[in-house]
Amino acid sequence: MKRKDLKKKARKIFQKHYLYFVIVCLMASFIGAEFTDSLSITRIRNQVSSEEKLLIEDFENDDLTEAEELVEEKKQEIIEKVDSPVLGRTRGVLASLINSISTGSLYIRITQAIISITKSKNLAITFLIILSLILSFFIWFYTTNVYPVISRRIFLEGRIYSKVSKQRFLFLLNIKKWNKVAFTMFLKYIYLFFWSLTIVGAFIKRYSYFLVPYIVAENPDIAARDAINLSRKMMDGHKFECFVMDLSFIGWEILGIITFGMTKVLYSNPYKVAFFSEYYAKLRLLAIENRIENYEYLNDNLLFEKADKKLLQSTYADIVELKNKKDKSIARDSGVKAFLVNNFGITLYSKKEEEQYEKEELRKNRINYYQDVIDGKTYPNRLFKIQEKTKKRIIENINYLRNYNVISFILLFFVFSFIGWLWEVSLHLITDGVFVNRGALHGPWLPIYGWGGVLILMILKRLRKSPLKEFAATIFLCGFVEYFTSVYLELTHNGVKWWDYSGYFLNLNGRICAEGLLIFGLGGLAIVYVAAPVLDNMIRKLNKKVAVTLCIILVAVFATDQVYSHFYPNEGKGITDYAYLKHNLEYRRL
Repeated sequence: MKRKDLKKKARKIFQKHYLYFVIVCLMASFIGAEFTDSLSITRIRNQVSSEEKLLIEDFENDDLTEAEELVEEKKQEIIEKVDSPVLGRTRGVLASLINSISTGSLYIRITQAIISITKSKNLAITFLIILSLILSFFIWFYTTNVYPVISRRIFLEGRIYSKVSKQRFLFLLNIKKWNKVAFTMFLKYIYLFFWSLTIVGAFIKRYSYFLVPYIVAENPDIAARDAINLSRKMMDGHKFECFVMDLSFIGWEILGIITFGMTKVLYSNPYKVAFFSEYYAKLRLLAIENRIENYEYLNDNLLFEKADKKLLQSTYADIVELKNKKDKSIARDSGVKAFLVNNFGITLYSKKEEEQYEKEELRKNRINYYQDVIDGKTYPNRLFKIQEKTKKRIIENINYLRNYNVISFILLFFVFSFIGWLWEVSLHLITDGVFVNRGALHGPWLPIYGWGGVLILMILKRLRKSPLKEFAATIFLCGFVEYFTSVYLELTHNGVKWWDYSGYFLNLNGRICAEGLLIFGLGGLAIVYVAAPVLDNMIRKLNKKVAVTLCIILVAVFATDQVYSHFYPNEGKGITDYAYLKHNLEYRRL
């Protein structure tokens, strides 16, 4: 094998999937699966301070009083050092979590809880150690241990196919082989550990088992011992060759050290994996030609050559049939109706026309989803030896790409407003133990939640095909709405603040905070992909006259509440009286 030829092919494939391959290897660095030295510039060396030593001594003496006082002092020091109000550390879940981790109070609370239950300090220490070991092993076994196989699968598919689905990160989960692969890789590390106790074995066996993640990536159903033995057989006569090829990257390693790991992250790490993926392909071909023991396990030929077009068309015959069906889509005019539907998802068409249109859109979406497979651009999952878990996609069940009529939007507005009111009332009931009718209005609704949900469905209509973009845009949109709603309420109610996030971590003028926006982002995804389509299905079943009457009644009551609340707003204890809340909380602590 000519090393230059392999490297030339590897560079070509790497360039084709550059960003994807960089991200795959970067994730390996973050979770500690591979290339752990690549992020050395971001790592902080942990040193035991005198305060931490005191905490340990208190724990050993079965007296956490001084440790608690020390933790509280450290917390106050941290809070006082925060110059920017944006980085508040006095209120909110995020602030509490950051304070607990940075000061060690979380460790103390867990320790106290265990001691109170077990009534024994020694038993508590033993329990903490065992729990920590089990948790660490569990995380390593199912993530760090398995990830090399996932990354190799992605790189191997990238050799032949121009597109690699992001869902390949979960391919072991889809075929229900995650546990089996985790055990195989674990057994490999056990073998390497024992061989490392010998001088010769520590070096040789590293290359003997070098191909295990590639073999398992190709055939996740292979038994652990068979995968290890097959790697050993395939590397017979090639271990020194592999060592030389590994050594040929020494220049990149030196450059990585000089650049503090930047060149490793951005180039040499994925380039190296792409190179050894080519090397595995060559060794695999030799193993099959020489019919070495267990070569029949190397049976995923579609990783190394594309399927025949006729085979793909017969395998995905249902998709081809859908594609060949005559387009029955409704011709949308270029007027106001089409503008509202295409840009905001507001439909003014008849129920029958809209249902026909949605069915046609579902057909097109399903075709688009599988078109790359039929065209040979992505790996054909249906031809894989292990059939993936078949699930109907959400798009086919509830159709989150649907349009909503005016009646649906009105009723959804009130449903979301009520859910928001229920959410905030419940939070105060749990945290403060009192019922507080939240919001400036007197009715059981918070319009900010209603407008937020409706605006997400309308303004972000074009982003629904991409959940990640939808999530980011939802955070921005909800932050905008919440911020300017706060400004509007203060201007129209003589400067009264209806909420204040001052002291929350990452807040902006006390009007919005990261903690709240994160919840809005997740809630927005739930609305777009689950809640709104399900509720709309129910609304569509209502009699039209009943639905219209219900809308008129709700709008009339809501408008009345708006007018009345403008002159007599709902305010006071638990709503705008923060001094009372603070006093109440202090009283409860005492």
